[in-house]
Order: sequence, then structure tokens, then C-alpha cells
Amino acid sequence: MGMYREHPLAKESAKVRVFKTYDIVERLGIIAPDYIHIKRFSVEHPIAIFNASAVLEDDVIVVYARIVVGYYMYISAIVKIEVPLDDALTKTISHTHYPAEIVIRPSVRQDIWGCEDPRAFMMNGIKHVIYTGRTIWYFNPVERRERTIPIMTYEDSEGVMRKVCAFVHPEGLRGNVISDKDSFALKIGNEVYLFHRPHVKLPDGSEEFYAVVSNVDDRLKHYRCSVSSDYMLEEITVADTTVLLKKANFEIKIGWGTPPIEVGRERYLMLVHGIDKYIEAYRAYAALLEYRKDEGFVPVAVTPTYIMEPKDPYEVYGDRPYVVFPCGLIKLSENEAIVVYGAADYLVGFGRMDINELMSELDKGKLT
Repeated sequence: MGMYREHPLAKESAKVRVFKTYDIVERLGIIAPDYIHIKRFSVEHPIAIFNASAVLEDDVIVVYARIVVGYYMYISAIVKIEVPLDDALTKTISHTHYPAEIVIRPSVRQDIWGCEDPRAFMMNGIKHVIYTGRTIWYFNPVERRERTIPIMTYEDSEGVMRKVCAFVHPEGLRGNVISDKDSFALKIGNEVYLFHRPHVKLPDGSEEFYAVVSNVDDRLKHYRCSVSSDYMLEEITVADTTVLLKKANFEIKIGWGTPPIEVGRERYLMLVHGIDKYIEAYRAYAALLEYRKDEGFVPVAVTPTYIMEPKDPYEVYGDRPYVVFPCGLIKLSENEAIVVYGAADYLVGFGRMDINELMSELDKGKLT
């Protein structure tokens, strides 16, 4: 296929899926823009707040969400909101006001036109967020390359999110990468892997989107990256990129949704979004990956149907109609998980899912 190695089961992951939805996510409530109060900023409420991820700290859901405060260039920043877990479980979240703090904002060449779609996760006992940076070339009609790239941050001992690095392709491939997004990292043993979704130009002039995993080098593990005098984050080059999942014949593209939860020894469950070719709606399905030392990541199952689709009014109608966009998956127990997602590019939604029920659906879509 040219740019990347493809896992032998990637094609099979597309073939077993059908264009149907069995929605198993119980809706718990939403966070609306008017219920958010931005601290230490000239605008109290965002125009939109969406595509949120989250981690659980004690009994608090720490939410990282994309906000927009003006529509002219639709430039985003990322806010942190602390939501008591009980607010979600008792479904009072929709009627509660929350303070929010801007923790990631545009500042370098790799994100100057916006910070989008965070994925929050723990690694080495430290909270991280990888987000999509709109680069200096985002609006440049001449430079149709690297318009977005993944950028990694971590929370320091004082609670400040520090930008670490930007992830890029090897030099020979960089010119073919139109954008790269939907990213998070996972550490297994001493190795760090980046899940990401590049949009690339192929040799025949066509374009494609790929759900891939790559290795990253040792500098990331020691946070030795820095910002240069010309406002550039240090770049870390990905390597050994492998396509793990492919779109179905009814889809335009797919992309990684949530950082994974572990559901067995080196078995990882995550949500993936898919965009259909008919009305370009965003829905979600699930994938189960297994890490094998001799093979790397293996896709062992996908749900044959979508397990979540827009159905409530706030998911069907908004800035971008018919969108559920999960970016956060929190494991509460062996049988219960919280889904945090963007709804119609306008709100943050919260849902609850039975893990056993989801695993039963995955059993119907085994690939190995």
C-alpha cells in the first residue's frame, strides 16, 4: 500500500461490519456552553464546547474539552473542568454550572491556528493530553501538507499542562501527509506507541485516511523536548507505522476515538468513530486490540454494528449535525464505563455503558 505496513487482519476488521447501530450507551446528560464559566478570560461562556476527553481522579471526572469563543476562524483552545462523578451518575450534570480553566492554547507554529480534540490519559503515573494542533499552514492554499499534527502535553507538579513535542512522519513521507489527528499514546513495558489517523496523498494522486499505530523514540520518555527560538516545538519522528483498522465499504473514513481501557492482560478496548458516505454522520463502534510481544498490536475483534449513534436532539442538531464523537472512556468497575463525547460539535455529552454487554458484541465480531 506504499506508505505503511498493513496488519493482515485490518481488511477483515472492515468486512465483518455492517451499516447498522445497536446503541448500548445510556445517556446521562450534557454540559452546555452557557453552563460553563471560563476563569480569568475576557469571555465568560464559550460559543461551543465539545469533543471532550476525561480521566477519573478519586470521585471527580477531570474533563478536557475543546472550546470555541469566536466563529470567524473557529480557533479552539482546551479547557479543564472538574465534574463530580455523582453529578453524572445521578443525571444532574445537565443542570449544573461548572468553572472552566483554559489549560492549552495556541502558542507555537504547530498549533497557532487552534488546539483541537484532546485525548487525556495516564502514563507513568502522570496525566497527559495529546491534542490536534492546527499548524501555521492550516489556511495556506499553497501548502497542503501537515495542516494538523498531534501534540503531546503533560501535567507538571504544579498542575500546569506543559507542551512536550509534536509528532511527525519520517522525512521521506512528510510531504505526503495532509493532516494527522485523533491521537493518544500507550506505554507497554519500556515502549511508547502513538495511535493516530493520518490523511495522506498517495502516489496515484488519490487520498486516504488510515487508523495506525507507530513507535516513538526515547526522547519522549524523558521529556527532554523544548521550544526553539522560532516558536517550534521539538519534533519526534514516528516509526514502524502499521495500519490496524480499515474503513467499511459504507464509510468515508474512520478514526481513533478514545484512549483504551484494559480489559485483560495486554488486551485493550477502545471506541472508534466512523463517518458514513451517505449523510456523513459520525457514529461509534468498538475495537479490541491485543498486544503481543512478537507481533505488536493485533486487532482481535470489532463490534459488527455501531454501538452509539446520534439520537437525542442535541446530538442530531448543532454546529455539525448528526455527530457523536467519543474521546474519553473511563472504567468505573469491571462492568461499567463512562463515555465522554462531543455532541453535534456544540455540547459535551456523558453516557454509561455496560462493559459485559459490549464484550458480548465484540464476541460477534472476532477476527482471530
